[in-house]
Amino acid sequence: MAEEQKRTVKIETLGCKLNFSETATIGALLAKRGITPAQTGDVPSVCVVNTCSVTELADKKCRQHIRSLIKRYPDALMVVTGCYAQLKSQEIAAIDGVDIVLGSEQKLHIADYVDRWMKDHKKEVAVTPHKDIRQFSPSCERGDRTRYWLKVQDGCDYFCTYCTIPMARGRSRSGTIESLVAQAREVAAEGGKEIVITGVNIGDFGKNTGEQFIDLLRAFDDIKEIERFRISSIEPDLLTDEVIEFCANSRAFMPHFHIPLQCGSDAVLKLMHRHYDTALFAHKIERIRALIPDCYVGVDVMVGSRGETPEHFEESIKFIENLEMQHLHVFPYSERPGTMALRIPYIVPEKEKKERVARMMQLSDEQERRYIERYIGTIRPVLFEQPHGDAPMHGFTDNYIRVNVAPCEALVNRVVDVRLLRICDDLSVDAEVVINESENTSEA
Repeated sequence: MAEEQKRTVKIETLGCKLNFSETATIGALLAKRGITPAQTGDVPSVCVVNTCSVTELADKKCRQHIRSLIKRYPDALMVVTGCYAQLKSQEIAAIDGVDIVLGSEQKLHIADYVDRWMKDHKKEVAVTPHKDIRQFSPSCERGDRTRYWLKVQDGCDYFCTYCTIPMARGRSRSGTIESLVAQAREVAAEGGKEIVITGVNIGDFGKNTGEQFIDLLRAFDDIKEIERFRISSIEPDLLTDEVIEFCANSRAFMPHFHIPLQCGSDAVLKLMHRHYDTALFAHKIERIRALIPDCYVGVDVMVGSRGETPEHFEESIKFIENLEMQHLHVFPYSERPGTMALRIPYIVPEKEKKERVARMMQLSDEQERRYIERYIGTIRPVLFEQPHGDAPMHGFTDNYIRVNVAPCEALVNRVVDVRLLRICDDLSVDAEVVINESENTSEA
């Protein structure tokens, strides 16, 4: 690789929104070292795969991405990081063409490892055992979006029976309120309008700093330059009534929660070692409905877990029907080596898992459509993303309805009022911008 050659990087990301946030940070860190994002037609000098390991399928996809990039760019430095790299570093290192494998604690020090490889071309595998991961690595990026993703917490201490995240991400740890507010103010200085608060188990914020999640929310709400905040996902037992009440009355927190349920059967929740029951979950939804009637509630649901009998599944789907959530993120249970779930009897056949997924997804579509229909003809504020060619540009209302309008550069990164017109097949909504007579109407 000639020294004078322009150095570029191609990054591929799998998995959660936290991974995507950290990928954007990786790109920014490499750019500071003169390694810029590869454009269409470029042959990258560096390839990075930021992996996920939440399911067996995720592992398989990671391997496919790694091998595909090695085949396409055999002369590029190949770096693999993320949860799969943390859990199965030697498996990845054994893939011919992989040069650097970095665990969770090393992920955001990637530029140092790349610099070192450029000098000596020596293969490195750097992974801290999960029980020893203590460092909190800050991340606040938007990538190619207008919304910023601010990591406030990492790791998890819950050890649910089906989950490998504590082994992949380490124990719960957070940034300080002071440091996170400083990052949010940097977003404001860059012209950012919306920040999504993200992490692995964000309601557990402050374990290592002695601070509380509610105090972080209050501090963010005081940053007047940021028009919108969203909480990406929060465990039901950590979504306190105080947090719900605060969001109901706050200046900038949007009417939008994402709350993992996993199953609507108490027997299965107990097998999973979840920290709540259906009564507590229902209470949280009822408080949200009472205080924030327009609130959009997304819910994670796992189907076909070990021990989920047909009777338990029917109990679960009935519970969800009665609560009327707006969107279900449905995924089938996947066996993960080293998890306690493998000791649970009763295995759901794969065919039945697929049927259960289909039923839950149909229920999700029905509930989301009913919710959106309530707002057709109404006016809601939307933050718009960058348009792509002649395709409709999109953005999200305050209550997280995705809308489409004709492309218009003047709308990018602006919060403007739109009238919701009609629901599309993908459950987005065609809309029209509502012109405020006090504004320069030629912009919109």
